[in-house]
Amino acid sequence: MSKHFPERGTPWDALKAQMEEMAAGDIDWRHGRNGYNVFFAGPDVLEVIKEAYTMFISENGLNQGAFPSLKVMEDEVVQMALDLFEAPDGAAGGMTSGGTESIIMAVKACRERAHEQGKDTSNANIVIPYSGHPAFNKAGHYLGLEVIRTPIDGETRLPDLEAFEAAIDENTIMCVGSAPAFPSGVVEQIPELSEIARARGIWFHVDACVGGYFAPFAEMNGVELPAYNFKNRGVSSLSADLHKFGYAAKGASTVLYRSEDLQKYQKTDFDVWPSGRMVTPTLAGTRPGGAIAAAWAVMNYLGKEGYAAKAKVILETRARLEQGLADLGYKVYGPSKLMIINFGKEGLELFGLWGAMNKRGWWPGATVDPPALHMMLTPAHEAALDDFLKDLAEATEEAEKGQAEAKEVRYS
Repeated sequence: MSKHFPERGTPWDALKAQMEEMAAGDIDWRHGRNGYNVFFAGPDVLEVIKEAYTMFISENGLNQGAFPSLKVMEDEVVQMALDLFEAPDGAAGGMTSGGTESIIMAVKACRERAHEQGKDTSNANIVIPYSGHPAFNKAGHYLGLEVIRTPIDGETRLPDLEAFEAAIDENTIMCVGSAPAFPSGVVEQIPELSEIARARGIWFHVDACVGGYFAPFAEMNGVELPAYNFKNRGVSSLSADLHKFGYAAKGASTVLYRSEDLQKYQKTDFDVWPSGRMVTPTLAGTRPGGAIAAAWAVMNYLGKEGYAAKAKVILETRARLEQGLADLGYKVYGPSKLMIINFGKEGLELFGLWGAMNKRGWWPGATVDPPALHMMLTPAHEAALDDFLKDLAEATEEAEKGQAEAKEVRYS
């Protein structure tokens, strides 16, 4: 496809119509047809984040001296997050563009601290369970660190603690646990994992990117979880995405540290160029003010009560979905208690099933180990659930008969 830069401008009405036409084939996320990466909390929340984002659409988070409003909002977002995750006095943090950047910044801070402490970081490694997010491998690639993945139990989907501990060596500078793990939705044994790291003086990071802003509100609805936050003495840093179950606009995430002394290693400080000193806290220089403003607005709009109410809807939807899946002969993999559900059926061809659901207008996620579908439930799925189960029954029959068109699933 070739597109030349236009010689003349086009009226907005015409462009808008063209964009609406292009979007006609996109998945209908407003009505729960999407299984991941869109987190719709309702039209009222959407209106809040749209208006808040638009108010600060041109402001730049890089220059908070010129835009002190953004500094106030980011500082307050971070303080609310530290409160939610039970951080100790003196804890610190900041906002990034998303979970991957939050993870990279935490790994970068860990590496810089290790280097300052006199450790040889040329052969340093990170120990992470097999279930950990690929963003850690991306961080390792960018920062020159080896990533060692350790086994998880095939039934519980939890890390093998003995294998995790055995993988740690003199070159390990960071250990990682997930709360929850993206593939299964299972909150890992953060108390045990972090204590293994703490006993060896190793930085421990909690990846709560996917569910950090859901888990506390699930607990408010009576869900019992292992301690996954700064209550554990061994937790050095934690990442949690606001644009997932914080229901903020993309891209907004938080990366939090037990102390300002740990956070300081995240920053880049450079002055060998004509414009003098430039200090940046993230990978990006320019940061969209709208993302900061929208996160601040939705957190204040919903409050704990509002987030807990959204979590209640999701948990009730999950219970209905689990019953429907059992009726169709599906197995749920891993004892997830949160918003992610990973389910499959012995002998059923995954890509055929996914293709059959896609043909019916659904866009679930998937895992290849085990071969299964993967849904990240949001409030939008409450009304869509009956239709989902009806179409799943038809798609299952089609896949079992070998009549479904196989389609490869990729998170891209």
